[in-house]
Amino acid sequence: MSHRNLSQYHHLENEQHQSVDGILTLFTKANHDLTTVQNKLEKEFQQVYPDNANPMKLVSRIKKVQDEMSTLKEQCRELLAAKQDLIDKARGTLVGNRSLLQRLQLSTGVPIISDSDDPSYASFNQVINEWTTQVRSRTGAVS
Repeated sequence: MSHRNLSQYHHLENEQHQSVDGILTLFTKANHDLTTVQNKLEKEFQQVYPDNANPMKLVSRIKKVQDEMSTLKEQCRELLAAKQDLIDKARGTLVGNRSLLQRLQLSTGVPIISDSDDPSYASFNQVINEWTTQVRSRTGAVS
């Protein structure tokens, strides 16, 4: 590069640095101004509204609750699905064991206890039926 071209390059580079510095200064001032406005608004809201009725805080709380609500709904769905799976497995195990016990009783000549005469089995079925009714009423499911 010749001396003249080098001089023009440095001059152009210096102008660009000044432009960048000007923009950075402008952004810094804008950030300071916005922070000042935010602080003034917060101070005004604290003076005008009681702490629990501050509109900025209320909006912030509402947003947080809305965000948490979808998470809670999903966790509830997962919990209900896990509970239903557990109930289905428990019912399957209990019915299978009861069937094996009845076959064992039959093969040994011991009288078989009917489902209605077995209070534990009847109680279990009552709980399962109540759960099923409750889930259907909330989900609209039909068997």
